[in-house]
Amino acid sequence: MNKLDSSDMDADSPPAPQKKTMSHEIFHRFSKVLLTSIIIFLLLLKILFSIALITLSKKYSQLLDEKEIIKELNYTELECTKQHSLSKVWSCCPKDWKPFSSHCYFTSTDAASWIGSEEKCSSMGAHLMVIHSQEEQDFITKTLDPKAAYYIGLSDPSHRQWCWVDQTPYNESATFWHPGEPSSDNEKCVVVNHRNSGWGWNDLPCSYEQKSVCQMKKIYL
Repeated sequence: MNKLDSSDMDADSPPAPQKKTMSHEIFHRFSKVLLTSIIIFLLLLKILFSIALITLSKKYSQLLDEKEIIKELNYTELECTKQHSLSKVWSCCPKDWKPFSSHCYFTSTDAASWIGSEEKCSSMGAHLMVIHSQEEQDFITKTLDPKAAYYIGLSDPSHRQWCWVDQTPYNESATFWHPGEPSSDNEKCVVVNHRNSGWGWNDLPCSYEQKSVCQMKKIYL
């Protein structure tokens, strides 16, 4: 009877350690891929969350700014129109104010001195009206009572140096004085009123109590 050679048995036995090593290597690679995928996913999630947070923060900040504007100006309602059909921007004026170009206008029927009128406009976040064009004057005078006079934001601090309340330059070529006006060095404030020749400017003492027109920039949302 032949004896089995131990070397023959070893030759026929499976290379178990090699299979174990290959399985371990495949598992190690899979773990690395999975870990890398998880890290990339978390990074993408973090980026998306950051973008969403920044967007929400901007929207919230814009909302707070809008509420603050309305709160500061004591307005409870705004009347808004789109800039144009494709625009997302709305231009707004407080209720009962009239829009023209980039501004809003409010006619005060309470009579007050020039300073009192300016203070009232200021309390609404506005100032007495500044007129720089015939179109602007024509727009506002169409809404005024021709039997009344209305303070605008033009005055003479000293020696006929006319100044607008918003510090814009006084342009001699864009003035609308009535014939013969300004007429007196003691009349240092200006109203717009109606005469036989139409609407125009007239200087008078600043202490006189008259109606007035306030002006403010439009609110954009």
